[in-house]
Amino acid sequence: MIKLSAREISLIVNGSLHGDENIMVTQAPAFDSRRAKSGSLFLALVGENSDGHNYCSGAFANGAALALTTKVIDQPCVVVSDVMQAVADLAKFVRIQLKNLTVIGITGSQGKTTTKDLLNYILSSVGETVAPVGSFNNELGVPLTILECNEQTKYCIVEMGARHIGDISALCEIAKPKIGAVLKVGNAHIGEFGSREAIAQAKSELISSLGSGGIAVLGTYDQFTPAMKVADGVSVLTFGERSDCSVRAADVEIREGRPHFDLVTKSGRAAVGMRLVGLHQIPNALAAAAISNALGLSVDQIAGALSMAELASKWRMEIFELDGRLMINDSYNANPESMAAALRTLALFAQERGGSAWAVLGKMHELGPSENADHAAIGQLVSDLAIDHLLTVSMPAYNQGVPVDSETKVHELNDKNSVVTLLKQMQSGDVLLVKASRAEHFEEIAQEVVANWQTESGKKDDD
Repeated sequence: MIKLSAREISLIVNGSLHGDENIMVTQAPAFDSRRAKSGSLFLALVGENSDGHNYCSGAFANGAALALTTKVIDQPCVVVSDVMQAVADLAKFVRIQLKNLTVIGITGSQGKTTTKDLLNYILSSVGETVAPVGSFNNELGVPLTILECNEQTKYCIVEMGARHIGDISALCEIAKPKIGAVLKVGNAHIGEFGSREAIAQAKSELISSLGSGGIAVLGTYDQFTPAMKVADGVSVLTFGERSDCSVRAADVEIREGRPHFDLVTKSGRAAVGMRLVGLHQIPNALAAAAISNALGLSVDQIAGALSMAELASKWRMEIFELDGRLMINDSYNANPESMAAALRTLALFAQERGGSAWAVLGKMHELGPSENADHAAIGQLVSDLAIDHLLTVSMPAYNQGVPVDSETKVHELNDKNSVVTLLKQMQSGDVLLVKASRAEHFEEIAQEVVANWQTESGKKDDD
């Protein structure tokens, strides 16, 4: 964050200062008192289950210099009516001051976080880059990401999520991106938006925000994204696997579950061998490549970085292997498209290793009226892919899609402990996928499986 005095902050956010006006804030804001540092600004946010004002003393004990609050406290503070709005106002001010900063906005129904991680890896090799950890893409995450930047920051990558029409426009008012990338319009959050057309409208707000000199990076994996309108003076780069794409993948192969392909741009061609798992990583890699290409990086620089990159965000196609058994932990989130991609990856791994495929699937949230049909379609896909075991937890709609004569063995379970117990039947060579929407907390299953495997391995070593 750029250095600001307490007085300057109070004026920017139109707040009432209580304390020394010369106090200097030198570190980005923290809303967790445990993460406060010397010189940081503490945000006393009030949520459903906690009140940040109760943690101000802890934040100052950890070095916080000033707090944004909605009431006067014993420590130096700027009192405002709405801390979230104050953070947005502060981020808008800082963004305007950083005239040499290039902000890249990324949105889409799936792949935002992986694309962000890949792009961060690429750009960090050529300049100081700021990107959020995990999926920090809302009205708090975007301004906090901007506030991480200072005069030395060259690139800032922001994820932009949306629950309603207008959400992304509001985020763009804060971040003012020069490059906007839309990955894909899918079914994620269709329960809230009502239709893919409405989702496309929400995602297109990122592209509409771009001014003259901006660059729109558009995926070609659905009918809506390539058709998004751009303003005069905004250039367009497309990515995908079609021959007419500005940035594309050619000669695609999957080796040990990992994509290998030739990255092709107008300036050349270079081989990529990814460390990430799954065919669905190719669109994410191409999106990051297209953005990097727009920023002037060479095809060799981009391909080399993509071949070395590993994900910084947890529970996304994480691989754990022990004693011949392999688990794919993709428990961070789920929608029909990402679920299908993960299942295809599971099938590929199982085929290569010669063992059985186990799919532990939980509920996909926010699907609206199509919920049962979408879950049943995934059940049908499980059968079509010849996955040996389908374990569902309190979600019988999956099982309704599995044909009666399917070779897939369906296990309808009611709790996570039953899943963990059944998975003890896995043998060397078997492959396991754990996936559900974030609210299901399926990372708990993955953690228990890892613990069991490690315990079993330790007993073998003792023997």
